Amino acid sequence: MKHAPLTLAIATILAFPFGLANAQSTSVASGEKGAAPAELDRVQVTASPLRNGIDEIAKPITVLTGEELNRAKGATLGETVEGEAGVQSTFFGVGVGRPIIRGQEGSRVQVLANNMLTGDVSTVSSDHAVTLEPFLADQIEVLRGPAVLLYGSGAIAGAVNVVDGRIPTTPYADAFGGKAELRYNTNNDGYTGMGRLDGTFANDAFSWHVDFVTRDFEDYDIPGYAFSKDLIDEGLAEGESLDEFSKGTQPNSNLTADSFAAGLTWFGDNSWLGASYNRFETNYGVPPGAHAHEEGHGGEDHDEDGAEEESELVRIDMSQSRFDLQGGINDVGIFKSLVMRLADTDYEHTELEGTETGTQFFSDTLEVRLEAAQKQWNGWDGAFGIQYVDNDFEAVGDEAFVPPTSTTDWGFFVLQEREFGDFKLEIGARYDDVSLKPDAVGLPDRSYNPFSYSLGGIWKINDLFHLTAAFDGAQRAPRAEELYAFGPHVATGTFEIGNQDLDKEESIGGNIGLHFHDGKIDASVSVYRTEYDNFIYLEGSDVELDELPVAYWSQTDATFTGWEAQLSWDFLENQSGLWTFNALADSVNTDTGGGDNLPRIVPSRLGADIAWQLGNWTAGFGLVHVYGQDETAPGETETDGYNMVNANIAYRWTAGGTDLQVFLDGSNLADEEARVSTSYLKDFAPLPGRTFEAGIRIYF
Repeated sequence: MKHAPLTLAIATILAFPFGLANAQSTSVASGEKGAAPAELDRVQVTASPLRNGIDEIAKPITVLTGEELNRAKGATLGETVEGEAGVQSTFFGVGVGRPIIRGQEGSRVQVLANNMLTGDVSTVSSDHAVTLEPFLADQIEVLRGPAVLLYGSGAIAGAVNVVDGRIPTTPYADAFGGKAELRYNTNNDGYTGMGRLDGTFANDAFSWHVDFVTRDFEDYDIPGYAFSKDLIDEGLAEGESLDEFSKGTQPNSNLTADSFAAGLTWFGDNSWLGASYNRFETNYGVPPGAHAHEEGHGGEDHDEDGAEEESELVRIDMSQSRFDLQGGINDVGIFKSLVMRLADTDYEHTELEGTETGTQFFSDTLEVRLEAAQKQWNGWDGAFGIQYVDNDFEAVGDEAFVPPTSTTDWGFFVLQEREFGDFKLEIGARYDDVSLKPDAVGLPDRSYNPFSYSLGGIWKINDLFHLTAAFDGAQRAPRAEELYAFGPHVATGTFEIGNQDLDKEESIGGNIGLHFHDGKIDASVSVYRTEYDNFIYLEGSDVELDELPVAYWSQTDATFTGWEAQLSWDFLENQSGLWTFNALADSVNTDTGGGDNLPRIVPSRLGADIAWQLGNWTAGFGLVHVYGQDETAPGETETDGYNMVNANIAYRWTAGGTDLQVFLDGSNLADEEARVSTSYLKDFAPLPGRTFEAGIRIYF
């Protein structure tokens, strides 16, 4: 790793104070058997330095854990969280899906692993996968709205934090435990296997962790044709035969993925220090048509004599090595706790064009984060923090559209909160110093100083209702691809040109939410509005370079207005079991200063399901309607609405001290053609058709 010497030096310095404490056991509230996550009434949000519960934070936060998380887990992070109100997913095949929060994605939504950056390049291009496994998550936290104060300008629209327990922060309750899962997917003839082991030794002075995930999918089945009706009609008009278009199966959509991690933590009287290592590898196909140079339909090109020849199918071979170090000290002077986190990632991927190596991407990232939670002072609780990020990015090859760039970011933040009777006030601010230095002749260095602030409050109206409100002013520094891009970007099908004169994005917005809970009903509704100055987006044009339409990184004013609602109602409980009605709805509207629509706007959604539980049995049946999207940017195609019919059933029992669960999940049971309006693949690859997944989970 490029940062290895610096990482070792920092680790040695930071580890020294922890070695002064004596190793003794400490107590911990255990989760379910086998170190599975605890299902507590007060779910702690680890993304907050104050470790608040969900109802103790003014901004809307959703936490997936326990059985709810088990049912939601998918092959990608976006697929896993898209069932939450206000959250949808990108789609670039079954191996690539990044969260979209309140209509915003990419460089405005931060993806985190245990409160630290993933270190991948998933924001650079829509065909790049996120380097983490949702199957290993103990808990997934979704922060809707600006999370800039904690995680920098890349979280100006929100953040998703995956907590996986690779570095134990409290001793495990059992000397040894674990869990395993195996599932089979009928649609892609795919297998996913997961295993995890946790334990303690030396009188609870040490806790350890080991996990792995392996996945192998074939090309997935689709209800009809891979290409959209408009593209097929265009091909037929040009004299092509309908037989030349792929039907029933999405070509080149197969994937493999493997992940392995190990972690160890030492615990003292009032301190702890842990480390982990993770290796992530995946190889996945890019559906034909996604890359601009693939001119044939369904993966075939045609020579001058009309003969067909196999096109060079594009695959992405990706790997990342990651080292994490975390430690904490409790009750130090005026501080309740001091926490340090360090992550060093070494990332690379190669785009394979047939048997030849195409463009290669490399990214080395070092991140250090220090948080100090203060003891209460004059009624105020709070935390201070410093975040340092050093990233070296490089792309090599004919389609390396972004020059090598070094980016550093120093961030300083403060959060404070105080209760005034039934009202709780939250305030915070953050300042960053961001520098970008491209390694290319003629390109200037750029530096920015984003400043963000937040004011929020929670009013406990009575035992049933509480009202939340938050007001944010946030700024985002442009990224390297937005400033310096110049060349063909095959994932977007454009010749991308950056703008070295981009200013900071600036947003001002507010959120108001009402939450009702009485034990049987849990309901919430939120409305929000965010106004951007200098909103950065990729603007299309009629100009062509290298036979590709030119797209310019530009700025405009933009406004996002929307609402979201969720309901969970235990409407019946008797001898027939516990019956629960769940519903969600969300909608986002956008407006720009120039009057044009922003590209790839998320559609509105409406969904509901019925869940049942009786003894060891659980089941559910539901439908989500995704509305069509005709508010498109120039040159962008419209998408039709569709319905997703889903069902699940599971049985859990105990045998010989081991908990077991078998399950069967069904999705898109109506086998409906569905095209994602936010995807660059909308005209080339629909979502998978009817799918059943059967599996078994074991806790021991």
